Amino acid sequence: MRSPDPAQLADQLRGVLEPVVHGAGLEIDAVEVRTAGRRHSVKLVVDLPESSPATGIDLDVIARLSRAAAAELDPHEHLIEGSYTLEVTSPGIDRPLTEPRHWRRAYLRLARITLDDGTVLDARIGRLDGDTVAVAVPGRKAPERREIPLARVHHAQVQVEFKPAPPAETALLDPDALSGSTDGADGAPTNHDGGAVETVRDEETR
Repeated sequence: MRSPDPAQLADQLRGVLEPVVHGAGLEIDAVEVRTAGRRHSVKLVVDLPESSPATGIDLDVIARLSRAAAAELDPHEHLIEGSYTLEVTSPGIDRPLTEPRHWRRAYLRLARITLDDGTVLDARIGRLDGDTVAVAVPGRKAPERREIPLARVHHAQVQVEFKPAPPAETALLDPDALSGSTDGADGAPTNHDGGAVETVRDEETR
């Protein structure tokens, strides 16, 4: 039996894995499949629901979900012909901001934003209002607040910061941020995403 193409297989596996992921209190961010002959690599990216107050997914949760997902895939081996490796992970900092929930999750993080006209901005992300996001763009004397329609964003990605967020930027976007309501001790939200657990399934073990 010939396996479906990777995109089709990813859609099928999403349907199989979605109940398990929801049962763990998480959401599927992406299912990616790569094939090399009869070997497959399945990457399951999960994220917290928007309603969650947490800032990241604990590695123990990822490990438990990895075992549950592998057990759920075993009875569906007809979908994956040959051996496969299952990787369960949470989104890393390199995930592009492509969905409104990605922008909400990146609140008060620094991002590099490329607009549809080629303009590149390094800006701190504020609140999302409908289809428009508020950002604080650093200036010589003071940061400038701008409203950017998501439709104008060609690419956006959170940047790694090695020092506290400038108080003027966070105050411009959230006056309460300076009173200790952020998650990080340095004045910027913490991010514990990016943990991963891998499971290998060979044909002879199934």
